[in-house]
Amino acid sequence: MRRPIITLTTDFGLSDHFAGVMKGVILAICPSAEIIDISHEITPFEIREAAFVLAQSYVFFPSKTVHVVVVDPGVGTSRRPILVEGGGQHFIAPDNGVLSMIYSREKVCVREITAKKYFLKNVSHTFHGRDIFAPVAAHLAAGVAPGRFGKRIEDYLRSDFEKPVRSGKRIWSGTILKIDRFGNLITNFSREEFAHIREHLFELTIGPHRVARLAENYAEGGFGELFAIFGSSGYLEISANQASAARVVGCAAGAQVELTIYPARGRTF
Repeated sequence: MRRPIITLTTDFGLSDHFAGVMKGVILAICPSAEIIDISHEITPFEIREAAFVLAQSYVFFPSKTVHVVVVDPGVGTSRRPILVEGGGQHFIAPDNGVLSMIYSREKVCVREITAKKYFLKNVSHTFHGRDIFAPVAAHLAAGVAPGRFGKRIEDYLRSDFEKPVRSGKRIWSGTILKIDRFGNLITNFSREEFAHIREHLFELTIGPHRVARLAENYAEGGFGELFAIFGSSGYLEISANQASAARVVGCAAGAQVELTIYPARGRTF
């Protein structure tokens, strides 16, 4: 039989013990687990960035994979831990909107995790990744049925950061979901909804910077030149050839970006 797979996505980084301790807790409960690090370098507290990274990753894993997400600014408050079934996989996270992109893609069953017998004995107010999420994930991977962890809920938190807002006749207001290692600014303008910009003049505005060129690959622009490109994520990116667009623009994840699309002659949208 295949070893159970548990993935970890956190903002813990790798210089502290947090990620390693979560793995130790998991293996003490489910020694056969295969633990995969999706990322521990999420920008601290950036829920939308974690949501994006998870949404880009989970579809490539086998069914019944358990995905643990710990980006949790509200740790120790009344926010609930939840277990979500969707797309043939399981997701364990705080109920803070970090699974919103899963909700928009999959039919889901959401449970509040209330069965404390699956927690560690002494639950701290500051490290639920160790004391709640890791042990629950391990017990789930070891074969405990999802229904044993808590009852279904319908009032879970859903955020709408994935969708740009139309703010004018030809203007949409969006946001930067993530800045990748190369400094590409990944926006929430999806190829699915905005592929038609290939047929129009357009302008992306972020701070004082304006981008009006759409490239097919990263090498098309001049060195350090800003341009737009639909990346492998399926979203429009602001990029710079062999340079960091984030450094050129001087922004962080969560920054606002505006898209203006000018109608082509004889066309409407």
